[in-house]
Amino acid sequence: MPLFLFFMSNRHLARTLVMQSLYQWDFNGQPTDKLDDIISYDRAEFAPNFDDAGYVKETIDGVIKNMATIDEIIVQFAPEWPLQSMTCMDRNILRLGTYELKFSPGVPSKVAINEAIELAKSFGGDASGKFVNGVLGAIYKDVVAKGEIKEVDINPPKKENDNEDKKEQL
Repeated sequence: MPLFLFFMSNRHLARTLVMQSLYQWDFNGQPTDKLDDIISYDRAEFAPNFDDAGYVKETIDGVIKNMATIDEIIVQFAPEWPLQSMTCMDRNILRLGTYELKFSPGVPSKVAINEAIELAKSFGGDASGKFVNGVLGAIYKDVVAKGEIKEVDINPPKKENDNEDKKEQL
């Protein structure tokens, strides 16, 4: 396993696998019949013993199932950048971030945005982090303005450490 993958959190590693697989799939002309092979290859190459509890496949399936809507949203909030003019990396990081922001009820919006920005900084070009931040930030502002805030953003789950912190305060 490459050293940089060793230090990632499990969910960040899973998102990296999603991004890598979406990138490879898109770069090769979106061959849906090859998607399982792409995921298997990326998993074997980058995280052979990693158990993501189905997150990678579920997320990729969700992105592809909702891709027409996701792409419309991206185009709406990045009107100066036609989808095919974006780098393949930025386009697929935005697809992942938009999916988690709009269609994944268990992922807090700020987490979706921050993770996408980190992927863009790590794997995109010099301006990718700012670009992804700008687009996803605009999408999030629209979500808030329309009152479409996810339950997980309103009532975030308590962290396991919260109880330990409270014990220490007593």
